[in-house]
Amino acid sequence: MYAIVKTGGKQLKVEVGQAVYVEKVDVAVGEKVVFDEVILVSGEETKVGTPFVEGATVEGTVEKQGKQKKVVTFKYKPKKHSHRKQGHRQPYTKVMIEAINA
Repeated sequence: MYAIVKTGGKQLKVEVGQAVYVEKVDVAVGEKVVFDEVILVSGEETKVGTPFVEGATVEGTVEKQGKQKKVVTFKYKPKKHSHRKQGHRQPYTKVMIEAINA
């Protein structure tokens, strides 16, 4: 059984027992998180939402909060003595999926 959920402006395919990395969710480590924007649930019967499946939720536990590796952008214009270096680390939340309630 799997589901497709929408979180952080992205859509993820999740299964029970899977660890997923999502955009940062303001929940402490060890607490439960519920995703209620479920787009599709597939098991014995497939349910597709318009846009979301009514009454369907995905439950998980937050395992970790962190930041991804640094992404460096470097822009320059040749022969103009113009350059710019910038770095960015995107925050994430690691969630262990525990249940899919259709």
